[in-house]
Amino acid sequence: MQKLSLDALAREHLERARTSSAGRSAETVFGGHEHTLRQTLVALTAGTTLAEHENPGEATAHVLAGRVKLGSGGESWEGRKGDLIVIPPARHDVQAIEDSAVLLTVAKLAPAQK
Repeated sequence: MQKLSLDALAREHLERARTSSAGRSAETVFGGHEHTLRQTLVALTAGTTLAEHENPGEATAHVLAGRVKLGSGGESWEGRKGDLIVIPPARHDVQAIEDSAVLLTVAKLAPAQK
């Protein structure tokens, strides 16, 4: 069994993001490319955007700190600490409105389901 403090990890990665020229820091905390389920903590400084990208499977974003906006197909959803955003199965982008940390959970679709 493994136990992590997401609060401590979010604080650590927010500090890394603040010193990064890209304004972001991330770490896979569970799973990975060889697993169906992958959870990644992503920290972004205010104003940083993750450019539009594909959704590799069923996905959610749990906002651990700050405030973010997810956009897809002309619609957008804002999330703040404690919110869970269900990511649409389409291209989307993410923008940090404030310094933010998000736990991204993805269950990859099997090749026949794509």
